Amino acid sequence: MGEQDVSGRDGDKLERASSAGDRPKWDNKAQYLLTCIGFAVGVGNVWRFPYLCQIYGGGAFLIPYLIALVFEGLPLLYLELAIGQRLRLGSIGVWNSISPYLGGVGVSSMMVSFLVSVFYNTLLAWVLWYFFHSFQDPLPWSQCPVNENLTGYVEECVKSTSVNYFWYRETLNISPNIETNGSLHWWIIVCLGTAWLVVYICFIRGIETIGKAVYFTATFPYLVLTIFLIRALSLPGATDGLIYLFTPKWELLKNPQMWLDASTQIFFSLSVAFGGLIAFSSYNPLDNDCEVDAVIVGCVNSATSIYASIPIFAILGFKATSNYNSCVESNILALTNAFEIGDSNITHTNYDDWFTYLNRTDPVTVSQLDLKECDLQTFLDQSASGTGLAFIVFTEAVIKMPGSQVWSVLFFVMLFSLGLSSMFGNLEGVLTPLLDLNMVPKWMPRELFSALICLVCFLMALIFTMGSGNYWLEIFNTYVGSVPFLVIALFELIGIVFFYGTERFCKEIEFMTGRRPNLFWKVCWMGISPLLLLVVFLAYIVVQVQTTPTYPAWNPDYVNFPRTEVQPYPDWVFAICVLLATVPVLPIPIVALYRLTQPITTRQPANDNTTAFSERQIRP
Repeated sequence: MGEQDVSGRDGDKLERASSAGDRPKWDNKAQYLLTCIGFAVGVGNVWRFPYLCQIYGGGAFLIPYLIALVFEGLPLLYLELAIGQRLRLGSIGVWNSISPYLGGVGVSSMMVSFLVSVFYNTLLAWVLWYFFHSFQDPLPWSQCPVNENLTGYVEECVKSTSVNYFWYRETLNISPNIETNGSLHWWIIVCLGTAWLVVYICFIRGIETIGKAVYFTATFPYLVLTIFLIRALSLPGATDGLIYLFTPKWELLKNPQMWLDASTQIFFSLSVAFGGLIAFSSYNPLDNDCEVDAVIVGCVNSATSIYASIPIFAILGFKATSNYNSCVESNILALTNAFEIGDSNITHTNYDDWFTYLNRTDPVTVSQLDLKECDLQTFLDQSASGTGLAFIVFTEAVIKMPGSQVWSVLFFVMLFSLGLSSMFGNLEGVLTPLLDLNMVPKWMPRELFSALICLVCFLMALIFTMGSGNYWLEIFNTYVGSVPFLVIALFELIGIVFFYGTERFCKEIEFMTGRRPNLFWKVCWMGISPLLLLVVFLAYIVVQVQTTPTYPAWNPDYVNFPRTEVQPYPDWVFAICVLLATVPVLPIPIVALYRLTQPITTRQPANDNTTAFSERQIRP
């Protein structure tokens, strides 16, 4: 690279940096990377990825997952980090600068980030509730409470389990269906307010305070996962869980649903299309190597998912083994009492032989005992994701571990740290665009404006503290966290490829990093990535059209209780689902149509102060 080019690049860099004004900057590269990793690595890496591995044949799921990472996740991540760093603006300013017709893409990103922030922090409120109760001995979900008459245990708890009862009744006090709202639950409101207070304290001064917080929130989960890994591997049955994880079921590769879930998982876990990554990268120096950053963040995110799966599956193997042993012991006790056999004659080792012998000699008596069917593989197949994994499956496993309070505290602190890091990116995706567009009154300090955003989110999230709150949170998670992201990401690629031009974009990256993106990146941006997004989007729509939207309701009066009662959404609720999936992306066509309908003489180009993509700054 010639000396003249370097000096020219430095001159342009200084010129552009001066135009950025007093924009905040990261203290160091580690702060920025930890913040991006913390934003990308969330609770889904712990409770969603292991679930997908479990239902899709363990190691076989990694094949479509890694393909989606390479051809869909990394190119989109690289694109967002590059445009944020080059334009030094939030999502609205970035896309409005590239083309006024794309201004709605940034608005949609901001709306989605806002809606996700509203419901996401409710998960942290639930985590705090369990964290506060983790210091009790015994753990409150380890046994059923006594009924009001003190004559026995609560019937709902006896019919289900103590873990289910604590989650559905003590925590959520859940209603039997979504149409029965119930009252606001003060204990969840207190936890929700506490969660928002913690988020605000960490977020109060933007990257200045976020950069300090991520040293803990982004690294502590890895310490906890390592501690859990060491402990989990020593538990009985851990080997069975790991064998289940890493044994591939190759026939499931023919299942198109697995490829769809792999694509959506890698897409959403990287947190692209939120606007948060664009905002974070806008605080970087122009000569930062954004390509290396994208590869590091993407690979660390996926590696974390795989790493987290090892202790999770080891613990699930321990839980399955414990349940299997309890099942066998229950059958042994029944056989021993019915046939008056000595207490130590039937053991786990010879149980099958004894059962075969007794069933052959006296099948009538054996059939009357109503023995349970004990199969370790069946217990391993019992899958759960999301709140089911965190608040039911894992808490049930914890109470069977020595020192259960310690493991419970560590687990929920880890989940809170993961969620807190993700909340930083969600809120940054809302605040930065508003600040860049000067939509915040000059008399209002940033701290006060941040407090108002947190307060509005808190008030809106009160809907999730009602008896039907869990149902509504699942709706927000399913419909806000699906179609809008796919559409936004697709238009981001369209904006770069068709509005600005891939070649010109590559020159901008060369201006920043000193080297042009290689052929792989260009092929992904121009063809593979948008094609994959379009296929995933169409496949998702087809799947949704072919199925009737339903939800699992916890209804103690259900004839098959404690199984959840699968109910269809009422029409008015389904209408809200459609609105949640479509309204966030409506700004994209609305802004474009508004720009098109303006008279040519009144159409204004992007502000010179916010347009970094200028021809004079591109090196020949």
